[in-house]
Amino acid sequence: MSELNATNLRKEQGNEGPDLVGVTELTSPYYMVPPSGTTKERPENPEPGTLRFNTTLGSLEYFKGDTLGWESIDRVNPNLGGGGASNAGTGTRGLFGLGYVSPSGSDKIHYITIPTLGNAEDFGDTSLSTKNFGCASSITRGIHVLGASINGPAEVNIIDYVTIAQKGVAQDFGDSTAVSRQQAGVSNGTRACFGGGYVEGSSPYLKDIIDYITIAQTGNAVDFGNLSNASRVTASVSSSTRGVFGLAHPGNGNILEYITISTTGNATDFGDRTVAADYPTATSNSTRGVFAGGDLAGDSANNVIDYITIAAKGMAADFGDLLSRRTRFVGATASPTRAVFAGGNSPSTDDVMQYVQILSKGNSIDFGDLTVSASFGATGGTISNGHGGL
Repeated sequence: MSELNATNLRKEQGNEGPDLVGVTELTSPYYMVPPSGTTKERPENPEPGTLRFNTTLGSLEYFKGDTLGWESIDRVNPNLGGGGASNAGTGTRGLFGLGYVSPSGSDKIHYITIPTLGNAEDFGDTSLSTKNFGCASSITRGIHVLGASINGPAEVNIIDYVTIAQKGVAQDFGDSTAVSRQQAGVSNGTRACFGGGYVEGSSPYLKDIIDYITIAQTGNAVDFGNLSNASRVTASVSSSTRGVFGLAHPGNGNILEYITISTTGNATDFGDRTVAADYPTATSNSTRGVFAGGDLAGDSANNVIDYITIAAKGMAADFGDLLSRRTRFVGATASPTRAVFAGGNSPSTDDVMQYVQILSKGNSIDFGDLTVSASFGATGGTISNGHGGL
């Protein structure tokens, strides 16, 4: 092996300077400074594997290719715990924003350690007592797009966030492009997109809007595109490239539409669920999305769990059954292996948490209990530091 000692290697243009071919080992008691710049200054048409420091995000990032885009490199330990009950264990942390605790809305957030069975514990509060909101997350930060305020006005456009590893009160993030409730979130860890919605008393009252934010940067949401069907959306799943929305309005409650999260544009048909249900819930790992519960025709509850392979458009397939029928507003969160469903109406609110192993079809199993019975506002999207988009 040859050795090259140099204090400065520079190749500014053309073929000038050295080419390092084969396995190259760099050792130094000092450091290497990669190229740097803001998000807007990212190079055009870079080669896959291009490495740079993003001064806007404050992290290293690399280019994964034209389809996948840029991805931040964050050194974060996904294993959290240190509490009691379920949180006596360590592993992926899941958060539930309670939304509705009879007889009114709630600002409470509960958390669990997904690999460890047991009861939930109090995490903190959202910035507003609300119900019917959407959520998404990166490995470090959870986002709530708050929906219907309890003290009025009926709908709001407030976005807040929590740091998943730190219990406490949510902080202001910015505003969505329009007031709405019942919209769902998808995320690839860098960007979160929120689709659909409902505004009581407006005409039309169902919305087809899709917004997006950069999770690491506080600020207002930006228009992404539109769903092909205006709808309440309470179920959504993500991989690192694709987000899938399960439409929830009666008449199109079995329709699935998808977007490529790193781009912008309108949603495209993905396929259909096995049942047409209003107000279902969903969560995912990186390959499989599971949908559960919801209202059937005539407001009858159902216990159906079905699933999709996120990378392959097509019809959902039967997965198994919930422990009991759930009509609406079940909370959902996931680790790479396990999906946990919590609360919901059956038809009254309850405190039951139940889980399935995502890659093993079958009926759900008891996980533990919430500290109160709740019908979740955070039904759209997943807040965990280990879901399928990360």
